[in-house]
Amino acid sequence: MSLDRKRQVVAQLIESSRLLRNYIEHRAKTRGTTRAQWIVLFQLRQQEGLSQVDLADVLELQPISLVRLLDRLVDQELLERRPHPSDRRANQLYLTKTGRQLVDDLDSLRDSIATDALRDIPTAALQMSLETLNQIKENVKNSAPIEPEDGTPRGQRRRART
Repeated sequence: MSLDRKRQVVAQLIESSRLLRNYIEHRAKTRGTTRAQWIVLFQLRQQEGLSQVDLADVLELQPISLVRLLDRLVDQELLERRPHPSDRRANQLYLTKTGRQLVDDLDSLRDSIATDALRDIPTAALQMSLETLNQIKENVKNSAPIEPEDGTPRGQRRRART
């Protein structure tokens, strides 16, 4: 494959990712949430009891950026902070009943988005695309240090316990 074609593929990935993020954000708003809140709720459903610092690491965010988002979710009574049993500096995060119900309801939205975005694409093409995207992800992971979206290199994030 020529370098020009590879550039086109990367440009298409970037543009498709941007459009998909915007589409998800728009659809999430129809359910009274944001894409960022949805990601946090979904992650906590998978790993309840994470500390704020550990959740920030998983999501590749600065802890201070995550705190503001968590504050909004607590204010909306979608999650709660509980003191860590062995580290008084840390809080563990748990979904409330309302938060669990919202993230469960968002599963149908996720299905709808996937159906809309992948409409008319043959199964074989989807399988090949999935394999290709996984290979791209591995290539990128193995090529250079990955920085979180806020631009701070991984090893240089401050490890405040919250």
